[in-house]
Amino acid sequence: MGMMQEFKEFTVKGNVMDLAVGVIIGAAFGKIVDSLVADIVMPIVGKIFGGLDFANYFIALNGQTATTLVEAKKTGAVLAYGNFLTISLNFVILAFIIFQMVRIVNKVRNKEAEAAPSVPAAPPEDVMLLREIRDALKK
Repeated sequence: MGMMQEFKEFTVKGNVMDLAVGVIIGAAFGKIVDSLVADIVMPIVGKIFGGLDFANYFIALNGQTATTLVEAKKTGAVLAYGNFLTISLNFVILAFIIFQMVRIVNKVRNKEAEAAPSVPAAPPEDVMLLREIRDALKK
């Protein structure tokens, strides 16, 4: 029963619960960024480059003559570099957003640390004892 009790204590600790919430929110946020890149950013980039759909940029490795990536994957191996570009852009956007969030949190923490009153630490007990002896000898 000792291991079950330890497991229960581990799972209800604040850090584990915070991590679980962070993973769930991160997954949801990842889906939002995926949609942003696939549904908004890449169509705009494609329009700038002449109405091209990056999702359908691929090199057929088996000599397929398919016009879309989905059709080409059904018939054999493909090198889907357009899809890779989309996912890479997705990563860059997500990393930039996380960087900005960490930067803001660090600024807030620094402001709180600067605003907190600085209380000098109490001297150690042996120093206090030596001061008492010094003061007693002066009398």
